[in-house]
Amino acid sequence: MQQIAKNAVDEAVRLGAEYADARVCHYQDQRVDVRDEIVTNLLDREEIGVGVRCYYGGAWGFAATHVLTPEEIAATAARAVAVARASATLAPRLGPLAPVYPHVTTYVTPHEIDPFTVPLEEKIDLLLSITKGMHVGPEVRRAIAFMEFTREHKVFANSVGSVIDQTIIRSHASCTAFAVGQREFKTRMFETPPLNIGYEHIKRQDWEKEARRVGEEAVGQLSAVDVEPGYKTLVLSPSHLCLTIHESVGHPTELDRILGMEADMAGTSFVKPEMLGRFQYGSPLVNLVADRTMPNGRSTVGFDDDGVPTRRFDVVRDGVLVGVSTNRETAFAIGDEDSRACNYADGYNSTPIVRIPNLCLQPGGKDAPTLEELISDTEDGILIDGRGSFSIDHQRYNFQFGGDCFWEIKHGKIGRMLKNVTYRANSTDFWRSLDAVCNADYWQPQGVVNCGKGQPGQRAQMTHGAPWARFRNIKVGEAR
Repeated sequence: MQQIAKNAVDEAVRLGAEYADARVCHYQDQRVDVRDEIVTNLLDREEIGVGVRCYYGGAWGFAATHVLTPEEIAATAARAVAVARASATLAPRLGPLAPVYPHVTTYVTPHEIDPFTVPLEEKIDLLLSITKGMHVGPEVRRAIAFMEFTREHKVFANSVGSVIDQTIIRSHASCTAFAVGQREFKTRMFETPPLNIGYEHIKRQDWEKEARRVGEEAVGQLSAVDVEPGYKTLVLSPSHLCLTIHESVGHPTELDRILGMEADMAGTSFVKPEMLGRFQYGSPLVNLVADRTMPNGRSTVGFDDDGVPTRRFDVVRDGVLVGVSTNRETAFAIGDEDSRACNYADGYNSTPIVRIPNLCLQPGGKDAPTLEELISDTEDGILIDGRGSFSIDHQRYNFQFGGDCFWEIKHGKIGRMLKNVTYRANSTDFWRSLDAVCNADYWQPQGVVNCGKGQPGQRAQMTHGAPWARFRNIKVGEAR
């Protein structure tokens, strides 16, 4: 793989590229789906190919192939150079690229058990037991569960001398119960936080306990009462906040969206470059940190697809917007000398673009409340757990979110289940309403595995960790 990447780069440079890089990628994917006592899907997929990117006259060119013969590699490099030359005659010239330095190294996701060495029978048996455990009563008419695993072996080489060999391993599992009543049905879901980790992540879960809880809470929602529309205090779980962080902070702070360079998938951003360092994005309790080096993070790698070492940086500090996600192409626009290593392509045949890194809400300090204290200090509110429906405008500003399960909070105590809970706000009013975050004992890494962006569309994955947190005076119940 290394020689293929080097040959592609050498050929692009020989043909006149000012800069060139190549990614040779070998993907292995496995997914197992179970419905009740039936295996409904078995997927084992492998794919390999090379993508060649070059820079000429202020423009990029890109080409890819899955045919790894010397002749096809040379032809692919030639196509990439030709595209760059043609683009340079038409496209506005890009600003200066942030520098990239030579690295010759290897990175492997830390893991204990390679999921691809675990017998398929073991995975199926566990999934069957999970679905069986969700059948807690006759109301549960259907139970589904799945596991999915990925190994991404990527060799990156560029014309400044880098040769970077990375192996990324991802593991994820989930289960959902469907309960049916006289007039409606309800669902409840649990998932292992999707992480870059081995099969030990699956084995550590108490699936018997979680399956039973999911079944019981699906049934419980059948007798839940409708939420009364109005303004409420919301106590939000980490599994719920991950999507809110993703949509209302992650996407608005991608610099290509901010600059209007990307609008194909879900629009641009209300954020402007001049807001950095001066715009009050949230309350002083809002501290959001981007970190592609965090242990087991879903977007954690050693180097991004520009060949830049990954790093940690603040996005919102004490409520103030201080950072955005950049790559080599966009960093100059905000005066940064270096890229923040947020470039990523979802396949050898995709050109890398700015993607949200692991982006996490930081917990409070040692004096921050426990979850019990947070609830006891809430007079009239709603506890929301898990992800549900969502909608956000093309500026990533006005939004509406649902959830997976809801409980009323009255006079500091959790009460009856609620249903049909949605809330709406705009991104800044919402984060400015944050008035409490729990301490580090209540912080959990959650994540997103199907973030869409670009045209043609690409899929990316990232962790959004958070503690339990409380938001005051949020409008609920306008949509059912």
